[in-house]
Amino acid sequence: MSGDLHPSQLHQHLQMYACAKWSFWGSLAVSCGLLFLGASQKPESKPWILAASVGTLEIGRRHRQTAKLLQESLGDIDRASRINFQALARTQTQTTAQLALTVGSFNQDWKPDNLITDPVEYVNKVLKHVALVGGTGDGKSTLAQYFSTRIGGKVVVYDVDSAKGDWGWVEPSDLIGDGGLPEVHKAMQSALDHLEKMRVYRKEVSKDIPQEFARFYIAEEFPVLADCGNAPQWIRQHAKVGRKRKQFIMVLAQNDTAANFALEGDADILDTCFVRIRLGKKAQDYAKSTLKNPQLEQWLKAGGKKRFMVDDCPCELDLSSWGQSAIAPVEISGGGNDEVLEQSLVMNEFEQFILTWGQQHPGEVLKARILLQASRLFEGMQPDEVRIIFASMADRGLGEVEGNGDRLGWRWSK
Repeated sequence: MSGDLHPSQLHQHLQMYACAKWSFWGSLAVSCGLLFLGASQKPESKPWILAASVGTLEIGRRHRQTAKLLQESLGDIDRASRINFQALARTQTQTTAQLALTVGSFNQDWKPDNLITDPVEYVNKVLKHVALVGGTGDGKSTLAQYFSTRIGGKVVVYDVDSAKGDWGWVEPSDLIGDGGLPEVHKAMQSALDHLEKMRVYRKEVSKDIPQEFARFYIAEEFPVLADCGNAPQWIRQHAKVGRKRKQFIMVLAQNDTAANFALEGDADILDTCFVRIRLGKKAQDYAKSTLKNPQLEQWLKAGGKKRFMVDDCPCELDLSSWGQSAIAPVEISGGGNDEVLEQSLVMNEFEQFILTWGQQHPGEVLKARILLQASRLFEGMQPDEVRIIFASMADRGLGEVEGNGDRLGWRWSK
């Protein structure tokens, strides 16, 4: 009976039954055709045609007998066919069902084993620069500000397509690009000259370069800057010797190919001198396609902008875990309502507004949401960007932060 057969055997028996049944009907049709053909042929040809017709009919009879035997062994052919189809369907869909179950039942408490929480510590440990890869709105500029606060040095930004407020935390004189690529070309040459001066300083004066000579270069949308004549030399020289001379570079792009970083023919430089940080969709695609880890992909999606990839390590950045800033501290003197801040670095307009608000509202905690509603100066900023300013000011002695993560706020304190 068909119930005693394995699904694969059942499928084979069904195929044999179908072949035997159609072979019988085919033989019958051929035999009849030969008989009709013989009726119109010469007398001497009729015996041969008749013999062929009888032989074909005999073959059909045997196939008919085989079909009957198979039918008896299979029982209900329609039922057997349904059983066979169901078995085949299970084998074809089992993997997909398991995958759907895995994705749908993602554990929100799951954390990767190689999770890091301090990307700057990681970058400093391997003594590399950063290739920051992400799409529009993934938070590239926010992370660049975080790194510059931690690593220190005079911040210089190359950006030929910046909008008002994009780099509000950078001194206007250090934002290069309003004059297009010619201005960037000239500025990169000055950076190369400064890099050479640092080589001479290390050789003739001291191995330890003073912080006043340190630089933190940010190259926004490097594939555009790559058309600048000095760009290939600028990235190659700084990549190889920049860290020894306290010249750090962070190159930003939407893809991490060698061509996007003007390193055609020198792709090894990208691998040996840069840490790749992938944000947003770029990080998720890397986890899925390269690392082949769907659980990590789901973990990245669940964390939004706070979760990204640092090389092959997943990272979760919490503002409360920031270390001490490399920016010089602030000295506070005076008293009463006429407090005067004597700073080693001039505050930008965003920090000045926050400081003024704090002095007018002593003891009150300023949250990013309140600040974004209080002034159009911060229009277009993301809450995380505002919280970075809060933490940066606190690190410099300008007030203090309270809470962490999305609840982080700032208040003025003497």
